[in-house]
Amino acid sequence: MDKFRISKDMLLDGGILRPDEIIEVKVAEPYLLKSVHEAAYIGKIYSGLLDRKEQLQLGLPLTPQLYRRSATEVEATRQACHAALAEGVAVCLGGGTHHAFREHGEGYCVFNDVAIAIRDLQMRQQGIKVMVVDTDAHQGNGTAAILGDDPRVFTYSIHVGRNYPTKKVSGSLDVETVRYVEGEMYLNQLFTSLAGALDTFAPDLVIWIAGADNHRNDRFGQMHLSVKDMQQRDEVLLRAFVRNRVPVAVLYGGGYNRQPEFTAKIHRNTVATAKRLAAEYRGL
Repeated sequence: MDKFRISKDMLLDGGILRPDEIIEVKVAEPYLLKSVHEAAYIGKIYSGLLDRKEQLQLGLPLTPQLYRRSATEVEATRQACHAALAEGVAVCLGGGTHHAFREHGEGYCVFNDVAIAIRDLQMRQQGIKVMVVDTDAHQGNGTAAILGDDPRVFTYSIHVGRNYPTKKVSGSLDVETVRYVEGEMYLNQLFTSLAGALDTFAPDLVIWIAGADNHRNDRFGQMHLSVKDMQQRDEVLLRAFVRNRVPVAVLYGGGYNRQPEFTAKIHRNTVATAKRLAAEYRGL
């Protein structure tokens, strides 16, 4: 959990972001959560009534702060999507809780911020086409389950095939890599598969779950990318969105590096690239 605070400090201390460029948000309104999640599940999180099995599935301690923290992350992602539509590029300093289902949470994900943000966008602009680009090392099973039947949404995920979650939920396009995939092979799979999807679907907005768990020293990612590989991933993807004038909201996703603060460093690098290319978007 420290990665969120540390990455924010890195962004400010390094001059990548100014304090006035970071917008603090409040807890998401209950109707937004209910647009995706069952009321009984929301109530369990709010009241701290998850049973032992549900807590183990979620993987997070059931504390009084859990509802507030999770609902605030939802609101941050929602506002980042609106900011991206208005300005071209926006970043949520968190987000990407793609393992949360309608009726339960799992894999450290309480509420599905991506699905909720998309439902909010659709309430305001019914025909909007949104592509979820998920480059976290793990498949976004919750997102695929919630949004899978919606023709206005395209869910793309590139992930390790034999890794968590054990049971995948098919999205619009799932690209599986081998365990401990090297950077060159991974980037080739990513760029070739995503290019075709972007051309075919032609989204009005991309929500990109970046992920820091692709790094070779991550405890759970089971990929073998270097920092340079991940920076190339960020550069090529973001430049493709910018040059095609596709607004993009960037979310953190997972990251569990063995070295203290390294996960935060990877997230910082992604935000730095987004900040630099946002200026190019405005100049086009």
